[in-house]
Amino acid sequence: MSGPMRNLCLVLGDQLDAGSALFEGFEPESDRVWMAEVGGEATHVWSTKARIAVFLAGMRHFRQVLHGRGWPLDYLALDEHDFPGLAEALAASLQVHRPQRVLCVCPGEWRLRESLRETVEAAGCEWVEVPDRHFYCDPESFSGWAKGRKTLRLEHFYRWLRRRESVLLDDCEPCGGEWNFDAENRASFGREGPGLLPAPHAFEPDRITRGVIELVEAHFPDHPGTLDDFDWPVNAAQARQALDDFIRRRLPGFGQYQDAMWTREPWLYHSRLSAAMNLKLISPREVVEAAEAAYRAGDAPIAAVEGFIRQVIGWREFVRGVYWLRMPDFAEANVLGADQPLPAFYWTGDTDMACLRDALWQTLRFGYAHHIQRLMVLGLFAQLLGVKPEAIHHWFLAVFVDAVEWVELPNVLGMSQYADGGFMVSKPYVASGNYINRMSNYCGGCRYRYGNATGDDACPFTTLYWDFLERHRDRFSDHPRTALQWKSLARKSDQERDAIARQAKALRERLAE
Repeated sequence: MSGPMRNLCLVLGDQLDAGSALFEGFEPESDRVWMAEVGGEATHVWSTKARIAVFLAGMRHFRQVLHGRGWPLDYLALDEHDFPGLAEALAASLQVHRPQRVLCVCPGEWRLRESLRETVEAAGCEWVEVPDRHFYCDPESFSGWAKGRKTLRLEHFYRWLRRRESVLLDDCEPCGGEWNFDAENRASFGREGPGLLPAPHAFEPDRITRGVIELVEAHFPDHPGTLDDFDWPVNAAQARQALDDFIRRRLPGFGQYQDAMWTREPWLYHSRLSAAMNLKLISPREVVEAAEAAYRAGDAPIAAVEGFIRQVIGWREFVRGVYWLRMPDFAEANVLGADQPLPAFYWTGDTDMACLRDALWQTLRFGYAHHIQRLMVLGLFAQLLGVKPEAIHHWFLAVFVDAVEWVELPNVLGMSQYADGGFMVSKPYVASGNYINRMSNYCGGCRYRYGNATGDDACPFTTLYWDFLERHRDRFSDHPRTALQWKSLARKSDQERDAIARQAKALRERLAE
């Protein structure tokens, strides 16, 4: 490179898109790409080893892509510098290169976006955000859709976006005659269990990934989790293989059993694509188009395809829109006044509650749990217990390989914990142990009885469920979508409610120690 630098192009760990708008008009003679691995991004929340490794392995494989193009690249590897965070590393590079502009796709965290922008402007450079073509709906379009709405509902947004993008439509009407086949997608496996399941394609760590695993073990030995089973896709080619594997072998069964859970079966019919999409190794458009093509070819039923596409073009786009619409205040939401500490067993899996033990086992082992385990086991217990939303939000952000704040925070604070007071969802997702028993085999191997709210064998979920209803009776008893739950509470005697309150109080005190 000769002469003054025009553009320093930032590529962050969740922006590994070879077709990014960041690279349009890139001129090797006057532009440079910048990437950095920093320990601060692994310790901002106490990230699991698997989460750290996914990001670093993805970044190092993307470095190879850029080398293949022969482009000028600054790549600050973790073991080659001592900068604590991205802002400090960038500031040092700006002093060396003094570019006219710093180009970046919008970061996935408000905190990081503000930190980097301030760093660039303090160095006297122009901060320029280029369009993020990875998503269907940009924040400005979402804001336009949301304007004038007191509350936001996924179903309204989902139909609007499907129409706009012509997804799963025949003559402008939804395929199969319905927008939403959720009622057909709530089956459990029954006593027989799931049977022989098609195992997802595993990716043996190559030389680059093995080097990352060694690096993580050396630099973050005390972080939770393990890398013994690490087999995630970490480059674009692997992400496409994972998509093809899911479409062919598991999508047909996904819809019916997407909410089901089973002991020591972490994958079931789920796609394992969320991490690859969130790191931008694969486009959600490619994923949605492949799923729709399977339906039109007769290879997968409409209920399965619609249910999967709703997760991608529905929830994924919806929560991103909510995040950028509501931040930074969203991170402080705590309408229900929850103030309990997060139980220590969330970091170890050491609990005698079978459902939590299994969900935590796979989370800490693989960095993964599917959406119902997250919402109706891990998140539900925290909500019923009254855990401070910030604490459970930080835990979710730390443990899952697909966790980026734009997608994690709204799902946890809005949907799981109802901390936003109903802006995102119309009612709190609360249930007793009966729900877990219906959707899994967990309760059969548990020392607690899912139907009991008091006594030595009372299910903590059930105790805390009734206690939650009592504590928040004034807020929800007249709510049109929750009235039946609170009417059930009203049928309990004063003595029963007092006994439940005492047991819940003792449980909170024990878990807070």
